[in-house]
Amino acid sequence: MTAPTRPWHGVLVATALPLRPSESGVLAPDFDTFAEHVAWLAEQGCQGVTPNGSLGEYQTLTPEERARVVTTAVAAAPEGFTVMPGVAAYGAGEARRWAEQAAEAGCAAVMLLPPNAYRGDERAVVEHYREVAKAGLPIVAYNNPIDTKIDLVPELLAELHGEGLIVGVKEFTGDVRRIYRIAELAPGLDVLCGADDVALELAIAGSPGWIAGYPNALPRSTVRFWEAATAKDLDVALPLYRSLHPLLRWDSRTEFVQAIKLSMDVVGRYGGPCRPPRVPLTPEQEQTVRQATEKAVAEGLT
Repeated sequence: MTAPTRPWHGVLVATALPLRPSESGVLAPDFDTFAEHVAWLAEQGCQGVTPNGSLGEYQTLTPEERARVVTTAVAAAPEGFTVMPGVAAYGAGEARRWAEQAAEAGCAAVMLLPPNAYRGDERAVVEHYREVAKAGLPIVAYNNPIDTKIDLVPELLAELHGEGLIVGVKEFTGDVRRIYRIAELAPGLDVLCGADDVALELAIAGSPGWIAGYPNALPRSTVRFWEAATAKDLDVALPLYRSLHPLLRWDSRTEFVQAIKLSMDVVGRYGGPCRPPRVPLTPEQEQTVRQATEKAVAEGLT
């Protein structure tokens, strides 16, 4: 894939973070493996990575670890490959500092949740984005009302975009109707697919990018699917989507990090364990993910 006009376009992988037991027994990031993974995703045709999102378990990282995730990704990324880290934090000041760290590291843009320490009103949300925008990087908002309890509804997104605070939004509501309403209220605001299991629907509706989880395990088939879907080539896209969907739907479940990491292990990549408070999949969940991944590989989906 060629480098996009806007760095948040195309398939950006919400990267999982490899963790291994340290001498003290605590799971520690394996930054060498992470760097190799970023470079490998670029080789497979992805157009960028979004580290320090929920899939990257950013909430469990120390400030030093979180900063190193960003610098590691930037160092491993080839020319033209986007690194757009998540900069979510409880306070706008802290989120701004993470955005400034991303800018210093050489990132092209950042992804930002609304305030997530409490259910802020519209004024609080706008002030939050105003503060982080002072860092000077383009901001892709992240709408995940399931976890944050704040819904970036189309009207609010239009206000943020109209003020020049955001360039796009990662839409994770699963409501595929919203992209049309957002386009009416905020022409020029890029609506990126944020949930793997509605990727076809948003691609057909005109989404220019997909911040995706399952390319961590199956990059070539997911990129091939996205290219076909955005080209409206349903003869190619729909069969791929149907084959991938038993896995893609895990991206919208509570255990998405564990599931995607397990799929990585199954295909020969290193996924590994998760830090607490995440716990391993149940035996039934593990069997479901393992069987679906093995079936995908048997069908040539890599």
